[in-house]
Amino acid sequence: MKRRNFVKSLSLTAATTPLMSHSLAKKPALTIAHITDVHIRPDSNVPARFIKCLDEIKAKKVDFFLNTGDSIHAADYKDITRERVLEQWATWDECIKHLSDYELHSCIGNHDPWWAAPSKEDEMYGVKYAAKRVGMPYRYYSFVKKNWHFMVLDGNNAGISLDEEQMQWLRQQLQAVPTGHYVLLMSHYPILTVTSAWEGGQHKDHAILKKLFYEHKDKVRVCLSGHQHLLDSCTYNNVHYYCNGAMSGFWWDKGDAKSAQPYYYQETPPGYAILKLYEDGRVENQYFEHHH
Repeated sequence: MKRRNFVKSLSLTAATTPLMSHSLAKKPALTIAHITDVHIRPDSNVPARFIKCLDEIKAKKVDFFLNTGDSIHAADYKDITRERVLEQWATWDECIKHLSDYELHSCIGNHDPWWAAPSKEDEMYGVKYAAKRVGMPYRYYSFVKKNWHFMVLDGNNAGISLDEEQMQWLRQQLQAVPTGHYVLLMSHYPILTVTSAWEGGQHKDHAILKKLFYEHKDKVRVCLSGHQHLLDSCTYNNVHYYCNGAMSGFWWDKGDAKSAQPYYYQETPPGYAILKLYEDGRVENQYFEHHH
């Protein structure tokens, strides 16, 4: 390149670099902690281990917390007593006091509802009671932060899916999102995940949801989930599907023959994620291992 052209090129680069750097360095609109599959229980020093992790997350200066369910160890088995369910929720309540300065938005996992109640009329039966215990306004709901709309789903229906009432609600919610605003959908079960090939656990209505998301392809950006205890991410039609690993790893225990390391579930360590959501719809998801 001739010197004259080289100097001209260099001056153009110098002129544009500050603008590019400013654009790339723009701060996220929201920084969010994602925890999932805590499976809290009062034994094995689990509460103290969980609180230690919450303190670690708080040091990262997040705006609020998202919790994608299985908050308690297990209420869904046939032999679980009322006393054991109450004991687990009391442990959850005590631990969550450490987040008193933060908003915590939750959804319901498959292990949270108590199905062994004496009758469906029992106040502790099913999803409704679990939703009440984690402070949800209803089993599915939405809220808005800046220009991001958060839609919290309940997949605890036939075959891991949204019921018709909820599907109609979701259609209306997406339709109402203004241009220039973006959507994060939060569910316990992944809507799309790499790990379903060997672990199952995926939404059965994923094809319907995929079509719905395409109808709103300028709005829907993130589907956030847990359930698998495995870490993966995939992108389809510019929707980022983040299935993050479990806070509890191998249910706070040391693992089994399939665990790559102690406390891992298969190859995934226990941990949490930090999401950064930008005003222009960009998103980042970073997973952090938590050492039990």
